Parts: sequence; C-alpha cells; structure tokens
Amino acid sequence: MPEALQDPELLRDFLVEAGELLEGVDAGLVQLESTPEDKELLNRVFRGFHTIKGGAGFLGAPALVDLCHRTETLFDHFRSGKLAFGPEVMDHILAATGEVRRMFEEMAGGMAPTAAPASLLAAITAAAEGKAAPSPPARQVPQRSGPQSAEPDWQSLLDQLLGKAAPAKPQPKPAAKPVAPAPVENTIKVDTARFDQILNLSGELGLARNRLAFLKHRLASGDPDALHALDAAVNRLGALVGDLQGVVMKARMQPIGRVLQKYARVARDLSRSLGKEVELVLEGEETEVDKTILEQLSDPLVHLVRNAVDHGIETPDQRVAAGKPRAGTIVISARQAGDRILIEIRDDGKGMSAEKLRASAISKGVITADEAATLDERQSLNLIFLPGFSTKTEISDVSGRGVGMDVVKTNITRLKGRIDLASKPGDGSRVTIVLPLTLAILPVLLLRSGKQVYAIPLSVVREVIPLDRKMYQEVSGGDALSVRGEVLPILPLSRLLNSEQSGGTTGIVVTIADRPMVICCDGVIGQDEVMVKPLEGIKPRGIAGATMSGEGVLVLVLELHELIEMA
Repeated sequence: MPEALQDPELLRDFLVEAGELLEGVDAGLVQLESTPEDKELLNRVFRGFHTIKGGAGFLGAPALVDLCHRTETLFDHFRSGKLAFGPEVMDHILAATGEVRRMFEEMAGGMAPTAAPASLLAAITAAAEGKAAPSPPARQVPQRSGPQSAEPDWQSLLDQLLGKAAPAKPQPKPAAKPVAPAPVENTIKVDTARFDQILNLSGELGLARNRLAFLKHRLASGDPDALHALDAAVNRLGALVGDLQGVVMKARMQPIGRVLQKYARVARDLSRSLGKEVELVLEGEETEVDKTILEQLSDPLVHLVRNAVDHGIETPDQRVAAGKPRAGTIVISARQAGDRILIEIRDDGKGMSAEKLRASAISKGVITADEAATLDERQSLNLIFLPGFSTKTEISDVSGRGVGMDVVKTNITRLKGRIDLASKPGDGSRVTIVLPLTLAILPVLLLRSGKQVYAIPLSVVREVIPLDRKMYQEVSGGDALSVRGEVLPILPLSRLLNSEQSGGTTGIVVTIADRPMVICCDGVIGQDEVMVKPLEGIKPRGIAGATMSGEGVLVLVLELHELIEMA
C-alpha cells in the first residue's frame, strides 16, 4: 500500500511548480522533434526533469525519482551526441511524461505515487543504451460527463436567499468518512508591480475611510461646509474603489499561452496514431485572459484541436495529391479586441461543404428538409454544433459519436461567449470563439418580473421596446412580434421562471444561441456592472449567481439559454 506523503504545505508548492514545469517540458519535447538541433531547448527540457526529480526526492516519492532519473539519463545522451532523436524514442519519452502527470494526481491525494509500468521503464533504459524497444501502449482517454442540475423551485430559492425559509433538516452523518488529504492550492502568479498597485490603493482607501469618519463628525456638529466636503470625499472613494477593482481584475489575468502550449502534445500524439503529419502553430500566447475562463477553456479547445486533426487534416498522400504540403498546419491564435477575447483555430485541411452538412443533418433526423431550406451557408455549417450531429461514418476512440462539438458550444455559451464556424471544401476550416475578458465583473441589464429584480448579461441584449397586446401576432400557435421586419417569438419571463403570470409591458430583444427573440417582463430598471457571486451549496439551472443592487436588493443573475432550454 502506498505511503502517505508527510508535508502537505511543501507538497502543494511542489505540485503547482512541477505542474507548470511539466507543461513546459511537454511543449518543448514536441518542438524538439522538429528542431532536434536546438541545444538550448534540449537543456531546458533536461533541467525540467532534473528539477522535478529533485523535488520528488525531497518529498519521498521514489517511483517518480526513478522515472525522472531514467528519462534524464536518456536526455543526457542526447545532449552529448551519443544518441539521436527519432519518433519512436519520442513516443517513449512522451509516455514517461504522461506517467509523471499520473503520479502528480496520486500525490495530490497525499500518497506517494506507484511505480511506472515495468515495460515503460525497460523501454526507456533500452533507448538510453541505444537498443530498440517496443512502442508504448496507447493511452485511453477517460470519458467525462458534466454534473446534472435540477430545475429550481424559484420561490423557495428566493425565500432561502432572503432568509425567509425554514432551515434545512440536518442530514444524518455517514457511518465513516476517510480523512481527506489537503487539496492542491489554487494559485495565481501576480506581477509585483500589480501587487504594489493593490497595496498603494489599499492605503489610499484607508485614508479615504478616515476622511469620511472625520466629515461625519463635522456633519453631526452642524458644520454648513461639511456636506459639500462629504460629497467630494464620496466621489474620491468611488474613484479609488474603481481603480482597485481594475487592478484586482488585472491580477486575475493570466497568459493564454499556459493553456495553449499543451495542445502541441495533443496534436502530435493524435496525428501519430492516425498516420498524419501535423504542425501546430501558436500565435498571441501573451494575450491575457481571466483565470476562471482560462481553466474552463481547456476542454473545449482540446475538442477543437482533436477535430481539426481527425476531421480536417488529410493524410500525407491525400495532401500531396491535392497539391498541398505533406504536413498539415493548425494555427491557434488569440488576441484582445476591446473588452472581448478572440480565439481562432484554423487549419489548411479538406474543409467542409455546407450542402453536405445540410444533407447529413436531414438524413440523421437532426432537422427537417423544410428547416434546411431556410438555412444560409453560415447556419448550415453551424449545424455541426447540434447535439448528436457527426459527419463521421465510423465510430472510433477519437470521434464519431456526435458528442464533441455540441459540448464545445455548450461550454463556450456558459462562459458568456459565442462560437462560429467558417469553412470551404479544399480550403480548410476556421472556428472563431469570442469570450469576455472576465466573468467576475458582468455588465447586466436589471429588470423586474413581479416584485423580484433579475439581471441578464448585457451582451445578449439587442434593444428594449414597449409592448402592447395589440402588437402581438400568432405564429405556429404562439405569440410573436414584428421587430424591424423580423417576426420574433415572445417568451414571458414569468413563464420561464414558473412564477405568477403577468401581462408584461416591456420587451427585451435578445439573441440566444444565434436565435433572436423577445423576453417579456414588467419593466427595466437600467444597466449596471455587478460582481456575480455563486449560490453557496447549490447550482440550479437557469441561475448564474446572485448580486446586490445599489439599494441593497437581492438580484438573481439569469442564464437565459438554460431557462429557454427548460421551457
């Protein structure tokens, strides 16, 4: 049985630093395969293994030390010129980094890692001695499913948040519960200059607080000039709070390159298994994104890179026959545009035909022939994001089950972003993702339904219009409204929330998942920028979180796409 590691604090620090080192090692290894003459890159990879080995030895993880030592010896022979790089040897090295990552996961549970497979250790030793070794076994990628959320009981939820509900009955304690190990610390690297700004602004806020306390006494004593001075002090406080908020938001921003680097490994491994040649190019690695978005962006991008390699890039023979270079190119680029982040994944592969996608969607029953006839080229290409849609005729461990691209779109939508696809047969494909800079501060539109105030993201709002029942039309058995030549369905917010029906005199024209519609409510309060806080212990569908208005009123921030799906 594995032994427990003794120092949780040291373990947390090691896993954070070693995890970043391993990401750099993986990216460097893929680069080394195409530029084996790069001695500096080789030394950097060698130092990464050496540093991980040293930390593992200090923590008492002999299995990790042994694996790193064997791999380090192999790299030492590369540095001295005794051995040369080759795809087979690189397969063994990348398999070793996969085992290192697996050991990190075991160490995160507070236990010393188990040894790497004997076949892998023997293969690395044989490679270091210049002998041939069998290829490592293919790694299986576990399938994951997201958590399921129950539909919310809106009135009970509001009562609970406002302190009106009776406390929940205590749950019986489980018979036995193992002691959980200390979790890996969630850290952010902050530039010292930004941290100094935070400290300086904190000091300024302290001075502003003292100034307000002094003016409060002056006002109480009847000083006629105190009110004017108090007004100036409040304005100064507001400016300081705004500056501090901005600096703290910047402190949360992390270079997107930290996530993008690992996709070189993903593309390399998959192209090798499919007999393809692929080069991954990264652009805009220094672009900064909110850490929360960065963490949740990882899985969607993995899907997109895998799809580009599997669906997009042709085999070398096919590419040569089409007059293209043998190796395909996938480019991931990132840049900031105003308050949004633009990420593109483009390839020079075979592309897709909008006409064939429509025909495939009809044959699979995803849409009807009448619905297909109304779609333009862009809408036809975006059919690929519908659940159950796949262009693959054979199911493999890479793709073909129709559970990839719809998951990508769902995850991007949850990040308050949007995704779009452009493609032409023979000219490759381009997926564009547009995301907000941060999720912590959200521009919203405040509105009323009954007596409760709600907020919806301002990014989905097109305009606000007055409503009158005389303006309604009946289309397909439901209410609709003509807005600037478009006939849009009307959805009462009260119906989406399963609350008391109200007439609704205000319409909010929104675009949800590329579909324009009118949300009917009882009135609009105005725009605001709010800090969204998650509801502790619960995550009902249709709610992103909660915030407080300037009047101290509880405001629920709605996820309209989830509410509409439930309706």
